[in-house]
Amino acid sequence: MSLEITTLPSGLRIVTDTMRDLETTSLGVWVNAGSRHEAAHEHGLSHLLEHMAFKGTHRRSARVIAEDMEAAGGDLNAATSVEHTAYYARVLGSDAGLALDIIADILTDSVFEEDELTREKNVILQEIGETQDTPDDLVFDLLNAAAFPDQAIGRPILGTPETVSGFNRGAIQAYLDRHYAGPISVVAAAGAVDHARLVEESAHRFSTFQPVVQRDMIPAIYQGGQKLAPKRIEQTHLVVGFGSVSFRDPMNYAAHVFAQAVGGGMSSRLFQDVRERRGLAYSVYSFQWGYEDTGLFGFYAATGPKDVAEVMKVSLDCLMEASETLTEVEINRAKAQMKVSLLTALESPSARAEQIARHMLAFGRVIDRTEIIEKIDTLSLADVLKAGQTILATETTVAAVGSVGKVLDPIRIKERVQKR
Repeated sequence: MSLEITTLPSGLRIVTDTMRDLETTSLGVWVNAGSRHEAAHEHGLSHLLEHMAFKGTHRRSARVIAEDMEAAGGDLNAATSVEHTAYYARVLGSDAGLALDIIADILTDSVFEEDELTREKNVILQEIGETQDTPDDLVFDLLNAAAFPDQAIGRPILGTPETVSGFNRGAIQAYLDRHYAGPISVVAAAGAVDHARLVEESAHRFSTFQPVVQRDMIPAIYQGGQKLAPKRIEQTHLVVGFGSVSFRDPMNYAAHVFAQAVGGGMSSRLFQDVRERRGLAYSVYSFQWGYEDTGLFGFYAATGPKDVAEVMKVSLDCLMEASETLTEVEINRAKAQMKVSLLTALESPSARAEQIARHMLAFGRVIDRTEIIEKIDTLSLADVLKAGQTILATETTVAAVGSVGKVLDPIRIKERVQKR
């Protein structure tokens, strides 16, 4: 594989990874603008803009956008997250120019017609309703809201029916003008790609991207707390979270290894204790999320209403014990799982394009896989135990959907943790 990076005068970076013997190209534009960059009155605007970008430009209607892409056998999609929005396509290498033209067209020349806006706002309202009816999605929205109360990073990405209904064309255009700028955007491609040609076409097609960006991102403050959503459903979906580290923190990799070791696979302690030994849940796992300046660690489980308290107690005991007694064997197994997951993903041009784009936005460079593996390999057992102990000493966040009467609140959880 051959990595090449070019920065245009606007600050827009073009990064490519040529993967030999491939006939297809995965490419897209990643922008460092997501839900956490929204003001309170803009809640949900990042996601609405992602939807509206596909609804027509001065050169193409929404239908023509789809037809042009599919006539080349390609597919086009987008995604909004807390800190990024991405627009990406996969096509034959010979059609990379077409894909870039379509993506540039929707990002620089969308018309945002009122009729399309009205229809798409209704689509998003249906999407919000679907999340409310999907407890294993809703519980994580509640987790973020409890962990980061009254902060943009803690608000649901989709917005609310009230905020989404109030947006107009002017709000979308103002948000686009403020956040879609050269210095915080990356054009990334992997597979059968010609770097020089992509640079040339990007310079032309994204000439309207400004070389400066003026915005203030409010630092996230993890607080912890509780959010419960009583619902008449068969299971209770619950998450217990703790404050963790950002992806820039030196402890980042140790936190990921701890999460993997304690609840990342069938051999992990959580899976073995909660599911295999006690039969308390079908689904149980731990996670580590790193953001730009903060992070969240926690575990998720879905269980019957009568077993909620027991699942929480067993899981918490499991985590606390693991932070003291994890072994070299468990750590090495977690490291091996992480490395295989990393290397497997990088065999996909889509995953590779996304990774190099995110690295450029986060670190200003692409971190080589050998460097990542070295960071994982050099972690000691003491490093991982320290990460676990540091994380579990933070305030607790509790979120649950379903029958919530037996949910342990953060105070009772803290008391249990401190007794160990």
